[in-house]
Amino acid sequence: MTNTHSFHIPVMGLGFTIDTPLKVSQYGIDSVISLVDDLLLEKLRKMYCSKYKIPYNEITEKTEDYRAKRITSYLNLINILAEKKFDELKNAVIEKGNEIRDYFNMLPDSSEIKQEFKRLTEKYLHLHEFESWIKEHLKMGSIDVNIMTKVDNDNYRNGKKLPVEFNDAHAALRGYANSDLKSSIILSAGMNPRLYGYMENFEDFYPDENGEIRKKIVLKVSDYRSAFIQGKFLAKKGLWVSEYRIESGLNCGGHAFATDGYLMGPILAEFRDNRDALIQSNHELLIQGLSKKDRPVPKEKLPLKITAQGGVGTAEEHMFLLEHYKLDSIGWGTPFLLVPEVTNVDEHTRQLLVQAQEKDLYLSRISPLGVPFNSLRGNTKDLEKMDFVRKGRPGSSCPKKFLVSNTEFTDKAICTASRQYQNLKIKELNSMDLTPEEYKKRFDKIVEKSCLCIGLGTTPLINNDIERKVEGDTVSICPGPNMAYYSEVITLKKMVDHIYGRTNIIKRNDRPNLFVKELKLYINYLKDKIDEMKDSMTERQEKYLFGFVKNLQDGIDYYNGLFNELKGKFEDKKEEILYELDSCRKSLQQLTSQIEKLTMSSAVTQ
Repeated sequence: MTNTHSFHIPVMGLGFTIDTPLKVSQYGIDSVISLVDDLLLEKLRKMYCSKYKIPYNEITEKTEDYRAKRITSYLNLINILAEKKFDELKNAVIEKGNEIRDYFNMLPDSSEIKQEFKRLTEKYLHLHEFESWIKEHLKMGSIDVNIMTKVDNDNYRNGKKLPVEFNDAHAALRGYANSDLKSSIILSAGMNPRLYGYMENFEDFYPDENGEIRKKIVLKVSDYRSAFIQGKFLAKKGLWVSEYRIESGLNCGGHAFATDGYLMGPILAEFRDNRDALIQSNHELLIQGLSKKDRPVPKEKLPLKITAQGGVGTAEEHMFLLEHYKLDSIGWGTPFLLVPEVTNVDEHTRQLLVQAQEKDLYLSRISPLGVPFNSLRGNTKDLEKMDFVRKGRPGSSCPKKFLVSNTEFTDKAICTASRQYQNLKIKELNSMDLTPEEYKKRFDKIVEKSCLCIGLGTTPLINNDIERKVEGDTVSICPGPNMAYYSEVITLKKMVDHIYGRTNIIKRNDRPNLFVKELKLYINYLKDKIDEMKDSMTERQEKYLFGFVKNLQDGIDYYNGLFNELKGKFEDKKEEILYELDSCRKSLQQLTSQIEKLTMSSAVTQ
């Protein structure tokens, strides 16, 4: 059976979608849980066990392999509760009549199942008269999980370093592998060969002779080359990548893994044009990998999905991506932060999102990972952070330590957002003979890092009134730039109707096309890179900048050709889009001139 819906809800933060499957899977909608914070998962498990009167046995840090066991237990509980809600919907046709109608009404109008349901309701007076058909065609949404592959810190017990399988990402993988879920694991943040190799230990990731895979592998990627390399790596081990989830480098929420100027349109075209070749090459490697392990070899080539997410905001864009690039699903993340039925966002933060304009949504440097991070100005975690700075106590107490990575001052890695690191770094800064301007610049760079481990996971605790002595009440949030064009709290039904073009919740008429928006974000990103290198430029940096410019120029050429040739799509916006592309080309020419001047200046000083 094909997807019930043509959209999915991606992972958002650590806590914003932590229980989203329990809220939407009964309607056939796929969504994703983050596995970073096992303590948060344990607190939610306790709450849900109490709510549904299920026996709860706490898994403390004294329990051996507690991280993996917490994750397994939480996922099993969510699976049980979600299946129960779905079964109640399916088996109580009379009592759940309105919900069943909601299920079918939310489907895209092109859905054959929806059309058949409409015919049957016109033919029969009551739903129970075609109950067996309803039960047969209701499909539950997938309860998927996400692991950031690079968040794989070493762990210790009694001061002794534990084996690698107890690292954060390894333990999370094991927790999912041991769960009852039949779903997908989305691996993001780049390739981790050691973690990928660890997947070989779990039966559920392998296909059987019929090609069925109980736990499918999904790679979140930003370009074709990365997908090709990672897919081959896993296929050689007998592991099949069932989906490549392409995310815009900058026009997305959360961490922004920018490409070297490669834009989403050309990237999607490359996937579309090479899809069959990708399946064929990986299939051949898969057979070899399975044969070497004496494992069952599927009789047919395994299916491969190509999906995309990042910046999509209208039904027209949604359908265009599906049809033009032959995609299987589109991710809608940021707008769902305004849907209380679906995501965990506290009331104060949600109102900040409602009011947010372009200037309030910015690419920050607050992440301890050192990766640009989409953030919202005025979030309460940043306000608390700056209050600590004013009081002379910069940094976080770092209670969770998921993002520790720095060994500049210590043998054991610490977090750059921690009070320990920032005090050491400021002490070093004080020993330097710097001008007041240079001191302030470096000081601000140190203290801008924020405790995302806490900030991104607080809202489910606030909304469910769960004890948060460690976490407090302050919140970080990570919407994409697209949030600027949404200005109201909305229901799930209304959001889905917007996705499928049955209503329009965007009140502004100046929202740029998603491709144009991403292009402008990349031009601004390039400007910042040039500013960073203006004092001195190495030959390597020069090569990087000119390569970046060429990739953007190629992208503009691609979009000019695309929109000039398109018929029946974006007709009311086409002239504006072409004008914006020309404007972007001129901006790029100006930046190229700046780079050339910097290159000449650098050559003179060398």
